[in-house]
Amino acid sequence: MNNASLRPLDGIRVLDLTVALSGPYATMVLGGMGAEVIRVEAPGGSDISRNNPPIATKDGLRFGENTENDLNLTTLGRARNKKSITLDLKSTRGRELLMQLAKECDVFVENMSEGATARLKVDYEEVRKANPRIIYASLKAMGEPSAWPTLKGMDIIVQALSGIMETTGPADGPPIRCGLPIGDMLAPQYLLQGILAALIYRGRTGEGQHVKVSMLDCLASWVAVEHFDVLGGQGYPVRSGNFLDRLIPFGVYQARNGYVAIVAFQGDWFKGLLEAIGRPELENDPRYSTRVERMNRAAEFNDIIQAWTRLHNCDDIVHALLDQRGVPCAKVRTPDEVLADPHLHASGALTRLAHPRYGDVNAVGCGLPIQFSASTAQFDQPTMELGTSNDDIYRGLLNLSPGEMSDLRSARVI
Repeated sequence: MNNASLRPLDGIRVLDLTVALSGPYATMVLGGMGAEVIRVEAPGGSDISRNNPPIATKDGLRFGENTENDLNLTTLGRARNKKSITLDLKSTRGRELLMQLAKECDVFVENMSEGATARLKVDYEEVRKANPRIIYASLKAMGEPSAWPTLKGMDIIVQALSGIMETTGPADGPPIRCGLPIGDMLAPQYLLQGILAALIYRGRTGEGQHVKVSMLDCLASWVAVEHFDVLGGQGYPVRSGNFLDRLIPFGVYQARNGYVAIVAFQGDWFKGLLEAIGRPELENDPRYSTRVERMNRAAEFNDIIQAWTRLHNCDDIVHALLDQRGVPCAKVRTPDEVLADPHLHASGALTRLAHPRYGDVNAVGCGLPIQFSASTAQFDQPTMELGTSNDDIYRGLLNLSPGEMSDLRSARVI
């Protein structure tokens, strides 16, 4: 039997109550790996990111306010491989329907603000009454309960609290925000690990459970990787900018037409670098011959390297170091260069965004950078418009009658 068309999570059904970036990204990955993801929003739409520009229209992308008939680029990118239903969770009937859906699902994912699930009576304790086998996954900004209960969990806020911002930038400059929403993107990776582990555990024991992840916990755990407490005690600055001087040469150097990253702390790499820059005698120079001595003179040694790199184009530097001498070296690419890389499109890491109504929206979306030898996985189903799956889910899955559907619409429950 050829299973190449099967996906790893075929047969798993997910109830998705997430908004913004972190939660929707996690459920999109589940959908890309084959899970049936049912995304729940309030009638009219409740995801706060729906109004973020740019907006996709039949005439192309535009910046400005969203309209009822258009989808923005954010939604087109993050709601792929999901079904879309509407449901008013503030109504009694809406909560009843949600619990009926929970009975039919394997996984329940939410990233509501602190206390919201309890107020709506859709927290883990309530949902597991409907389905004791459910994997209930919660993604919060600062945990629940949070030490900052009134603080909204935006990525920049979490970066600030985590300490990671203080590690980014030059030693004599201010802390710098990571250019990508690293907190929003890291937390769903851990949430996915937790969900998949809980599914395996349920397969062995039959028991569901509550999986909890916070953006702050995830980023703070990464800060601990570099042992800043120990390094600080030895006088090393927390912020090291474009250079990691305890592994010198290790950094980003200016070229004639851009920047290159060079790593040459190992013996053969170091020798190759010195040959390329025309300074082979420095290998035996007591000021630079050992790593400790190079660390003590990091600024002046980096200046020696940069005096050479500034004279040459990026491609010539990469050729002299990597191609000719095996020294790790790469050009610092722009986002546009990366998004146009045919190899990344071929691997599935990147993909063109398209929609049945808008066609090719002239933008690149993230792909699913996981490859399986015996199955497939990718974000290949375009974003559904709000409520498109109402009949499919309420009539097909919950067996509601046409009359019940009409009543729910009239009451604005769906």
